Formats: sequence, C-alpha cells, structure tokens
Amino acid sequence: MQSDTDDRDVLFALLHVLALERAELHARLKNEARYFQDEIRHERDLRTLTGDSHAIREVRRAIQQVARTDSTVLILGETGTGKELVARAIHQLSARRERLLITVNCAALNPSILTSELFGHEAGAFTGAVRRRIGRFELAQGGTLFLDEIGELPFDAQVMLLRVLQERVIERVGGNEPIAVDVRIIAATNQDLATSVAGGRFRSDLFYRMNVFPIAVPPLRERLDDIGDLARHFLHQFNRRLSRRVATIEPESLRLLQSYSWPGNVRELENIMERSMIVATCDTLRIDASWLATKSVNHARRDWKEIERQTVTAALERSQGKIYGPNGAAAALGLKPSTLYGKMRKHAIPRGPR
Repeated sequence: MQSDTDDRDVLFALLHVLALERAELHARLKNEARYFQDEIRHERDLRTLTGDSHAIREVRRAIQQVARTDSTVLILGETGTGKELVARAIHQLSARRERLLITVNCAALNPSILTSELFGHEAGAFTGAVRRRIGRFELAQGGTLFLDEIGELPFDAQVMLLRVLQERVIERVGGNEPIAVDVRIIAATNQDLATSVAGGRFRSDLFYRMNVFPIAVPPLRERLDDIGDLARHFLHQFNRRLSRRVATIEPESLRLLQSYSWPGNVRELENIMERSMIVATCDTLRIDASWLATKSVNHARRDWKEIERQTVTAALERSQGKIYGPNGAAAALGLKPSTLYGKMRKHAIPRGPR
C-alpha cells in the first residue's frame, strides 16, 4: 500500500514538472513569435541607412567588418540617428541571423525589475513571482541581445552583465544554478560613457568590455548630402502606408530640408515627411517651413564644433594628455588615436600633458 502511494507521489511530481516545462516552452515560443514579427516589420527600415555621404559609408563599412564576428559592439550617437537600425543590420548580416534579435531599452524599464527582465527569475524569488520567468538573455540564446541606452543600466545590473561578458553564464533572480548562454551583445548609448565612468555612474571594467568595436552614427547635420535620398525613401514608404500617390518632392522644399540643422536627426525628418504626406493635396510634396525650427544649419554646426572641442579637451584632461592605451583619451572617446589627432588639429588643441 505504501509503495502504491509512493508511486503516485512520484507520478504527480513528474506531471507537475512536465506541466511547468510545457508552460515555460509555451511562453518561450510565444515570445519568440512576437520577436520574429518585430524583426519582419523592421527589416525594411534598414534602408534608412541609405545615402552616399562619407559619414554613412563609414558606418556601412564598419557594419560589414564586424557583422560576421561575434565581437561586442558599442553604437554611439545622438537620439534619433538610427542606432537600432545599425544593430539590426549587424544581426541580419551575421551568422546568427536565423535566431532572435532581442531588444532591451534600459531606460524604459523600472530599475527594480530590470534584472529580472534580463536574467529571468525563479518562482518565489520576490513578491509576485508566482512562476519561473525566462529572461531576455535566455530568449536570445544563439542570437543577439541589443541593450539600448546602456548608460542607464543600474549599477547592480552592470555587475551581472560584466559576469555574462566574462564567463558567458547567467543566474536567474532567486536561483543559484549557472545557465550557460551563447549570446552576442550589441549596446547603444547617446551618453558619453567615459564621463559616466569618471563620475562613478558606470563601471570602468564594463565600459572597456563593451567598447571592443565602437561605431559612431553621425547626426543628420553631418550628412546633409543624404537628405534627398532619405526624403525620397520616406516618400515611398508613406505612399504605401497611407495609400497615397505622391510622385516627387518640390525642389524648393528639398532645399529647405537640406538647409535645416535637424536637432531630432533622422527621426525628426521621418516625422516631418509623414506630416507633409498626410496633408498633401497633389502629386508633388511641399514642406511647410513653419514646421521646422528657425535655427540655421550654420549656427548648429558652430554649436556642434564647440561641443566636440570641449569633449576632446575634457577627455585629454582626464587622461593627463595620454592618447594611446586603455587609459588614453582615444579609448575613452571610442576613437582611433589617428582620428583623435585629427580632431585635435581641427580644433587647434595642443599635444602634451594637460
């Protein structure tokens, strides 16, 4: 009799485990399906990396160089420049393209749940954790994890991310079993991470781990020659999306777009084009000049030149004039030493200890 009871207990335990595994598999497949749909929807958006300016050609060249490796990539650039599009291009050109690209916006998630979102949690790990949850790292197994706005990552999560980069293992919150992960990391930020390191807001060891292959995405004001190609791309895109038949852009409107400073970068251009397409009444698109800010492109270029000069000077002061090496100003800025020397010459910044 006791044996029959023991057998039933074992059977019920096995059925419980199988039910948990089935629920976990269902959740994983549901999430994977959602992410695959996101990738299909965004695939066409890679064309917004179009253009023939030197700046965007350099970005495309860097993407092609690093895509077929598993190296960690740090994408730098202002808000609205297309950093996520660069991450998607790298993933789609990589050997991991058949697996998922999982995106995490580190600034959008509550810091109290970010660790659970990244690494998952076990049932009972905290109040409300009624069942095991698979984190983004496990969802990205065999694929790519894109950490957007990584400068906003809380300090405790930075420690855990550093361990993943070093050991390629994670632990779920509330768990003590290491889980091996095969995930390629791509991160992006609009912040100066070197300044965050100096201010104690970002770990220096994590910064150097992330800064293996930096790609700087230029702001739109530095690639004004691409405005025409981008505007025509958005015209065709919104023709499809809005069921319109606008054939071309008024020459004067195109000159207006090319004379504007674009503080919101490509995202602002996209919004202006969509708004113009909505109100268009004929087959030639006209841009309303009142929708653009009044600041001239020449004024914006002067402002940006001063910002760049101040950033280079601050990095040189922190490194006491040192250019090369892991503690040099070039590494802190994510630049090649030769590029940094070029910027120093452009701004007439002297060499030597500061």
